[in-house]
Amino acid sequence: MKHQYIERQTGKVRSEQLYGDRIIRRLYGRERENGQTLFRALTSARFSAFLGYIHYDFSLGGRVPGYSKFLQEAGIDFNECLENFRHFKTMREIFERKIRYWECRPMPKASRTVASPADARVLVGSFHSSSSLFLKEKFFDYEELLGTNKQKWLNAFQGGDFAVFRLTPEKYHYNHAPVSGKVLDIYEISGTYNSCNPSAVVAAINPYSKNKRVVTILDTNVPGGSEAGMVAMIEIVALMVGDVVQCYSETRYDAPQPVRPGMFLRKGCPKSLYRPGSSTDVLIFQSGRVAFASDLVRNLRAPGVESRFSLGFGRPLVETEVLVRSCIAEII
Repeated sequence: MKHQYIERQTGKVRSEQLYGDRIIRRLYGRERENGQTLFRALTSARFSAFLGYIHYDFSLGGRVPGYSKFLQEAGIDFNECLENFRHFKTMREIFERKIRYWECRPMPKASRTVASPADARVLVGSFHSSSSLFLKEKFFDYEELLGTNKQKWLNAFQGGDFAVFRLTPEKYHYNHAPVSGKVLDIYEISGTYNSCNPSAVVAAINPYSKNKRVVTILDTNVPGGSEAGMVAMIEIVALMVGDVVQCYSETRYDAPQPVRPGMFLRKGCPKSLYRPGSSTDVLIFQSGRVAFASDLVRNLRAPGVESRFSLGFGRPLVETEVLVRSCIAEII
């Protein structure tokens, strides 16, 4: 089965090039069911780092097959990059590229909006059982995702809404702050390195709450804040992603600094960087604080689009491809 999504800028249905799809389907099929020890080894930090080194740290001089084909198929616009194409010597450097986001990823002029944290394919949902977007425990276990020992935050976001942003390997991999606000808490939760391939997400049990992740809690009801209540931003590593580097920059990419409690983050500014592979961001909002963009909600149920999420979850679930800093919700 193909996996398709809707391109937001054009409204066209696109088929995704799923890298390593055959291997992923095998790993999350019979291999996972029949060899749990092997599966755990293949989704471990050590094996993920090894795969990342093989795929991303060799020279682009042709020592590893497939680079040229990947670059041709990926559709990366090197004109957006700060550095000239000749600057890049490895796939890691391409993966970690910086772009002139202030020119090519403008934010909406309206202030009461939530910005997409990444160039990604997004699904929106709700924890509230009366919502038409109710998707409880499909992608993650709520308590596991935020941390079972974080009762304060579990209570704060109970019955709220969420958005899942899936970054594919060719994407720009800096995360940007989706709202303006003060950091109340930031903490890391250890875990595995499951793939973000749609087949793996459907086959695994709550994969996003099993993987290593960084949780940032923002209070936006502060002076200069977005006035959207508290917002949780969860950055989730995946197969071949070795780390999430917190590197907030107020101006472009200048003077990056670690994100710490008490810091004020401005909407649209770079917050962190994935080290490399595919990965996922999850935003969680308090109940009744945001209304997702109508096209994102409408596209979820788009007819005639082949989505592996629909097949796995028993209902239409179609992703929309969005650009970082573009509007994904209005603040109520």
